[in-house]
Amino acid sequence: MKMEKISARKLDEKPVMDSEGSEMGVLHNVVVDAGTGMLTELVVKPATELDTSRLRKEGNYILMPFDAVKAIGDVIVVDSEKIRMQVRA
Repeated sequence: MKMEKISARKLDEKPVMDSEGSEMGVLHNVVVDAGTGMLTELVVKPATELDTSRLRKEGNYILMPFDAVKAIGDVIVVDSEKIRMQVRA
C-alpha cells in the first residue's frame, strides 16, 4: 500500500479522535526521532471534557504514540486500544 504524503503544516490544529468516536483534542505538534527521522508521538491539546488523569502528559498536553494513528483526513483517528495499552504500561 502506498502512503500518501501530507505536509506537517496541514496537520496543525487538526482534531484528534479515538477509534470509538470520542474527541481527544487538537494536534499541537509531532515528535520526531532525530536519529531515524521517524515520527514517534503526537502532542495533543486535550479536549476540555477529556479525563487526562491516566494519559501520558507533558505540561498542558497529552502524548500519544504515533503508531496509534489509524487514519488522517479531516480528523486524525487514533486506535483506542493502543491508547489504553499506553495507559497500562
